[in-house]
Amino acid sequence: QVQLVESGGGLVQAGGSLRLSCAASGRTFSMYVMGWFRQAPGKEREFVAAIGWSGANTYYADSVKGRFTISRDNAKNTVYLQMNSLKPEDTAVYYCNAKPNWEATMSSVALPWGQGTQVTVSS
Repeated sequence: QVQLVESGGGLVQAGGSLRLSCAASGRTFSMYVMGWFRQAPGKEREFVAAIGWSGANTYYADSVKGRFTISRDNAKNTVYLQMNSLKPEDTAVYYCNAKPNWEATMSSVALPWGQGTQVTVSS
């Protein structure tokens, strides 16, 4: 089974940028649709972005569209989330996950959740 480890979070001022990484173990990474999710304090986890097997298909939550970019490198078993123009409301723990079939908002996922990586945006 694929295991996921998120990294790259930190503290940044509003308007700044961060790039998150999600490294996956296992040889079947390229067979999964990958997605990023986030959970802010006191809120439910929410979908952020998804990317298809080859990287050709992507989908974003309205709240991050135009600011965040999801990408993947199947040779490195890694999916990325480039976050620009960060806002205080982007503060959350960010997680990645996967599923075998394309569904834009990834309402269900296939793998156990990892530890996530904390992103804090100060105003």
